[in-house]
Amino acid sequence: MLILAWLICIFIGYLIGCFQSSYFIGKKFANVDIRNHGSGNAGTTNTLRVLGKKAGAAVFTLDVLKGIIAYTLCSLLFDTGGTFFSMNQNVVLPGLLGGLGAVLGHAFPFYLDFKGGKGVACMLGIILSTNLYLGLILFSIGLIILATTRYMSLASMSIAFFFPIVITFFNFKYRFNNTIVTLIIACIIIYLHKDNISRLITKKERKFSFKKASKEEIK
Repeated sequence: MLILAWLICIFIGYLIGCFQSSYFIGKKFANVDIRNHGSGNAGTTNTLRVLGKKAGAAVFTLDVLKGIIAYTLCSLLFDTGGTFFSMNQNVVLPGLLGGLGAVLGHAFPFYLDFKGGKGVACMLGIILSTNLYLGLILFSIGLIILATTRYMSLASMSIAFFFPIVITFFNFKYRFNNTIVTLIIACIIIYLHKDNISRLITKKERKFSFKKASKEEIK
């Protein structure tokens, strides 16, 4: 029964994560499939570059909400009450599993040929839901790396890398299950950045900017 409950959490999260905000916003307001422009990623950074600040902000907000909703819904369904300042108890696992499902749904939406985004904003929603202090720590790490390098991909991967480490440090009593789930989330997100890693190594990675891309990139 426990395994079934875990699978239900992942499935619920997956369905929530499948709402591909960048795809729908691109179609609605610019009549483009965002996956065919810019970097080809259905996420915040590519939407910002191709469609501008307003579209990028909308996508980021909606994708963060996916992580929050998946986490909170699974926590409530399994009566853990495990939202926000709750890491001193074993109440975060259902939410983390829902969050894992949301990342999978965001990255591999079944109705878009399993071609989605990289799940970073979803992960941020999960982090915020797990513990606000944890969120501040990880956001600070990401912001410092972004400010010093201007590589959004590196900042995103750094947050993913430190997620299981920090949650283990804060959640001693029940750290094994929670660490495993967050480690899986981190591995998925870092794997989805494999092309960015190659570009970082060859120094061809594009630096982050709030400027919209040229019209040629949208065509």
